[in-house]
Amino acid sequence: MQTIVDILGPDGPLAKHVPGFASRRQQQDMAEATARALENNEMLIAEAGTGTGKTYAYLVPALLCGKKVMISTGTKNLQDQLFHRDLPTVRKALGVSTSVALLKGRANYLCHHRLALVEGRRLRPEQQDQLARIRTWLGRTTRGDIAELSAVPEDASIWPKVTSTADNCLGGECPVYSDCFVVKARKNAQSADVLVVNHHLFFADLALRDEGFGELLPSINAFIFDEAHQLPDVASVFFGNDLSARQLNELARDALVDVLTEAPDASTVQASITRLEKTVRDFRLALGNDTKRAPWASMDDNAALATATEDLVESLARLTSDLEPLAERGKGLDRSWRRCLELKARLDQFVNGGSDEQGVILWFETHARGFALHMTPLEISETFRSHVDKHKSAWIFTSATLAVGDDFTHFSRELGIEDAHARRWDSPFDFTRQALLYVPTALPPPNTPDYTAAVIDAARPVIEASGGRAFFLLTSYRALNIVARALEGKTGYPLLVQGSLPRGELLDRFREQGNAILVGTSSFWEGVDVRGEALSCVIIDKLPFSSPGDPVMQARLEAMRERGLNPFFDYQVPQAAIALKQGVGRLIRDVSDRGVLMICDPRLFGKSYGRIFRNSLPSMPVSRDVADVQKFFASEQKRGMATS
Repeated sequence: MQTIVDILGPDGPLAKHVPGFASRRQQQDMAEATARALENNEMLIAEAGTGTGKTYAYLVPALLCGKKVMISTGTKNLQDQLFHRDLPTVRKALGVSTSVALLKGRANYLCHHRLALVEGRRLRPEQQDQLARIRTWLGRTTRGDIAELSAVPEDASIWPKVTSTADNCLGGECPVYSDCFVVKARKNAQSADVLVVNHHLFFADLALRDEGFGELLPSINAFIFDEAHQLPDVASVFFGNDLSARQLNELARDALVDVLTEAPDASTVQASITRLEKTVRDFRLALGNDTKRAPWASMDDNAALATATEDLVESLARLTSDLEPLAERGKGLDRSWRRCLELKARLDQFVNGGSDEQGVILWFETHARGFALHMTPLEISETFRSHVDKHKSAWIFTSATLAVGDDFTHFSRELGIEDAHARRWDSPFDFTRQALLYVPTALPPPNTPDYTAAVIDAARPVIEASGGRAFFLLTSYRALNIVARALEGKTGYPLLVQGSLPRGELLDRFREQGNAILVGTSSFWEGVDVRGEALSCVIIDKLPFSSPGDPVMQARLEAMRERGLNPFFDYQVPQAAIALKQGVGRLIRDVSDRGVLMICDPRLFGKSYGRIFRNSLPSMPVSRDVADVQKFFASEQKRGMATS
C-alpha cells in the first residue's frame, strides 16, 4: 500500500501520469492532514499558498477514503474544471473506479417544458438565432448542462426562458418529467461516491430546500469546500431572503401564459396581471433614478415610495386572490398561485420589518430597470454551525486565503467553527527571487479627490518598465473608469477593460497579445490564472476595504460596536487583508514566473495596521524606488536574451 506521501511523491503515480507534475512537500503535508480529517470525521481549515497544488491534495484522499464525499467550489467555472479536468486526471493516475457526479442548480439545465412554452413567442432576432442553436444542441446533449453550449453565452437573455427555477418548475407534475435533465443529474448524484457542487447550490438547498440536494445530505460522509473564503458571503445571501422585480415580472409573464392556456375566459385575472406589472414599474421609479444600495430605513420619508409600496402589496394580494379559485383548473395555474403566495409572503415580511426578527438587515438595491429587496442576517455563524452539528462528518475548508498572517480567527468566527484544526502552508514559489514589491512614496491619502490621478502617474513608469503585461486592479468602478479613460491610447500597449467583453474573452486576449494592460475590479482579483510572461506586473490602487456605505456592512459594524468589539480591527482589517491576498495571488502562478507587485496605498507603511497587511503577504524584497522596478525588468530582459 502506497502512502499519501508516496502517491504525491517524485516517483508516485501522479508524477508518472500527469505532465508537468511537481512533487511538493506542502502538497503532501496538506494531503495527509486531509486524509486524517476524512478518517476521523474532523474539521480542518487548510490555507495553501499559490502553487501548493491544493486541488490534488484533497482529491487524492477524497478518492481513496471509501466515503461519500461532497466537494463544493466557489464558482461554476471552477466546478466544471474540477469535474471535467482534475478529477478524471487523478482518477486515471490512481487507477481507481470511484464514481463521480456533477450537480448544479436547476437553472443550469435546459428545461423541455419551458422550451416548448417559448415556441411561437415573440423574440428578438438574436434570441431567435440562439433558440435555433439550443434546439440543435438538444438533439445531441445527454446532460442538458447549458455550459456545454459555448455558442450561446451563459448570460444570454434566452436562457431564463428555457430553464426552470424553483418558482416555475412543475416538479413531478411536469408532462415531460421523465426526460428532465435536473432529475437525471440528481439521480447520478445520489449514486456517486464523489459529488461536485458549488457553494451557491449547497447553500440554496441547505437554506431553502429548493434544489433537491437536501435529500442527499444524510448520505454524505465528508464535505470539502474549495475557495472557502467565499463561504460567509454566499451563506449570508441564502440564509436571508429576497424579492426582485425579475421574480415579480416572471411571475406575471408565466401566469398570463397559464391563464391563456388553462383558463382563457378569466379576464379578471388578466387585468390583475397587468396591474401587477404596472405597480412593479411604479415601485422601481419611486426608488429613484440612481443605481444604488441603501438601507430600507433610509427611504422612510419618501411619500411616493410609501404609496408605491402599498400599491405593490395590494396588486400582489389581488392576483393571489384571483388565482386561487382557478388553481384547480390546471397544473400551471396551481403553480402560479403557489408562487404568488410565496412572493406575497416575502413582500409582507419585508414591508413589516422582517416580522420583527432580530439580527436581520433590511436593504434594497436598484439597477437600470429593476430592483431587489433583501433581508440579510447580521451573522450566519450560529445557523451554519447548527447545520455542521447535524452531520457528524468530516468538514474541510481550504483556500489560498483564509488566515491573516498566521491567524484564522476571522474566518473561523464567521462560520462558527472555532474548534477546528487549522493549518497553513506557504507557497512553494520563491518570492524572494521571483517577485518585487514596490510601494511608491509621496502619494496622497486614498480619500483625497485626486488620489486615482496620482496612482495613474505613479503607475506609468512601472507599466513602461514592464512593457505592458499588467493587471491594473481597482477597488471601485469609479476608479476603473478614470484609469481606463486616462490610459486609452496613451501607453502604446493594448488596453483591455472589464465590461467591454466577457471575462473569459478578455483573459484570452490578454494571454494572446502578450503585452496588454487589463483594467479590472473585483472580478479579476480572484479565480484568474495567467501563467508566463504575459502577466508580469500587478498594480493595486488601494487596500481593498469594503465600502463603509454598504448597508450590510454598516449594520454589521454597528452590531459589533454594541457588543464591545472593535469593528475596524476585528472585521474590516482582516477582511481586507484576505481580499488583498487574493489580488496579490494573481502575480506568481508558476515556478518560472517573475513579476512586480505594485501596491499604491500609502497606508501600507503609513499606518500602524499596515503591518498586518504586510505580514499577510508572501516574503519578498520591498522597494520604494521606481528605479528598482526598472532594474528588475531590465535584468529579466538580459536573462531572456542569454537564454535565447
